[in-house]
Amino acid sequence: MNPVLDRFRLDDRVVVVTGASSGLGAGFAVALAHAGADVVLGARRADRLQRTAEAVRGTGRRALCVPTDVSEPQDCTALVEAAIAEYGRLDVLVNNAGIGTAVPALRETPRQFREVLEVNLEGAYWMAQACARVMLPGSSIVNVASTLGLIASYAPQAAYAASKAGLIGLTRDLSQQWAGRRGIRVNAIAPGYVASEMTADVPGAALEAFIAARSPLARFGDQAELDSAVVFLASPASGYVTGSTLAVDGGMSGH
Repeated sequence: MNPVLDRFRLDDRVVVVTGASSGLGAGFAVALAHAGADVVLGARRADRLQRTAEAVRGTGRRALCVPTDVSEPQDCTALVEAAIAEYGRLDVLVNNAGIGTAVPALRETPRQFREVLEVNLEGAYWMAQACARVMLPGSSIVNVASTLGLIASYAPQAAYAASKAGLIGLTRDLSQQWAGRRGIRVNAIAPGYVASEMTADVPGAALEAFIAARSPLARFGDQAELDSAVVFLASPASGYVTGSTLAVDGGMSGH
């Protein structure tokens, strides 16, 4: 036994990961399973959840797939009810579901703007509400924000930036409400640019120039670097951390 490394373990804990059908969410689910957790997987693309579930089960842990649209509060409640029915407890929420657009502000429609906020910000709130109602003291919520909630983007992304800045504010407020009273820690990570499904269509040269100018490390991040931050905030290793946003962005937000 290692008294330091053991604090990063999540043995016999139950974790909910939203947006778990692909990309960062799928990676988070597998990383948390490697740390010992059973995982409840939520996403709108139900057919793709099974791939993540197979990867989780490959670590020796259990996986439960629950088709979920986080912008619908009743879906969030149904996911939590399914988790409790299957496992009898819920210890960690990773609020990862998110969408993004790159539309100039004068051309962005009300529908486009609202859709991003409904998923990225409101959806995170409905999931946090539903989970906090059943979480016991010692539980943890990890919101996946973005470095674009902290710095300006290289492209027009008003809705996405606003949603992620709002999520950082929501993190602080929910921590204030729940950390002392309910024993639920609430933190966020703010990833920088990581090769993922969401960044696959971004023009490479423009993005690389932006990263080179803004990041002291001058490179993309990778999934494993984000996984480590999520496991830290989900686990007892971060037991004295709440209301914080951990930037995992190569120094972009501090440059």
